[in-house]
Amino acid sequence: MRNAVDDLLSPHPLGERMPAVYTDDDFTQRFTQALDEVLAPVFTVLDCFAAYLDPRLAPEDFVDWLAGWVALDLDENWSSAQRRELVARAVRLHRFRGTRRGLAEHVWLLTGGRVDIADSGGTATSATPNGPVPGGSPAHVLVRVRVERPDAVDRARITAAVRRMVPAHVATTIEVTT
Repeated sequence: MRNAVDDLLSPHPLGERMPAVYTDDDFTQRFTQALDEVLAPVFTVLDCFAAYLDPRLAPEDFVDWLAGWVALDLDENWSSAQRRELVARAVRLHRFRGTRRGLAEHVWLLTGGRVDIADSGGTATSATPNGPVPGGSPAHVLVRVRVERPDAVDRARITAAVRRMVPAHVATTIEVTT
């Protein structure tokens, strides 16, 4: 929620826009000054509205609201810089969601490390109707992250983020190394 700024002047004072008969009326001028105090933050926000829509410039609480606009779940434990960058890249991340490329970029944004992904991949078909389901091994994704300080990476957060990005039936393994 935006708060009022003390002594913020309105760029468009209402008292100056009144008919001439009211410009010398003390009550009218004090009344419109009170309204100017209420409207000044509104004008300021509207003048800077483009900055509110840029997650790299928007106020911190507004970044969380923008994340909702782009259907992105943010973890409150992520740093401000990570949250801003994720929201800024959300559309691109959604475009590649469910792919190796999208998963690698998302994990890179969260860790800053080099990300390698290995998955069981592939599909299997059967020419026999109502036959056994083809394929023998369950689906699996291995995410290997190489960072300078593995102890600084919160593995639980990364694991939770990866599990949100892969299909529910796919098993995941996260390795964080130097």
